[in-house]
Amino acid sequence: MSDNNTPVPTFSHEKVETSNFLMIVLILIVVAFGGLVEIVPLFFQKSTTEPVIGVKPYTALQLAGRDVYLREGCYNCHSQMIRPFRAETLRYGHYSVAGEFVYDHPFQWGSKRTGPDLHRVGGRYSDDWHRIHLNNPRDVVPESNMPAYPWLEKTLVNPADMAPRMKALRTVGVPYTDEEIARAAADVKGKNEADALVAYLQVMGRALK
Repeated sequence: MSDNNTPVPTFSHEKVETSNFLMIVLILIVVAFGGLVEIVPLFFQKSTTEPVIGVKPYTALQLAGRDVYLREGCYNCHSQMIRPFRAETLRYGHYSVAGEFVYDHPFQWGSKRTGPDLHRVGGRYSDDWHRIHLNNPRDVVPESNMPAYPWLEKTLVNPADMAPRMKALRTVGVPYTDEEIARAAADVKGKNEADALVAYLQVMGRALK
């Protein structure tokens, strides 16, 4: 027989299931804990924190090109993440690994491919091909729906922007030397944004093949 004087538990499944607020709070706690358990160990694994052999910090010109890539929203149509599936590696090359992105702040993995993945595009085409493609994609790929970027050839990279950018990246772990930062302006002087973007595209994914 049950004792009518036995106190009813104040915390029960029924209370959780009938309170939207309590359910949301508990779900957030569980998800946060699970996320920490999965993510925190990655900060201490060499495979995710150290660059693979051949990966180097971007030069001043490559970094300027990466800034153009971000500004023009190239990541909206192109991913930089080759998944370890046969269909992807046959088309794009070696699957992407974490050690290739240690100098990317932020990384450009992406999740949508209106155009092809670009992670292994470095060295696949000539500089001239890229310039023609950027100026008018239909000249080299007739079926392309990519917009043209003719203004890149007419816009010069601002040399004064590069040293501050490199100093900022050094604060988050990119090992730029004082010498590299000092000559950054000279390295991009007279270069247009098309030169910079092509330099960035040509360095993508060349550490692994």
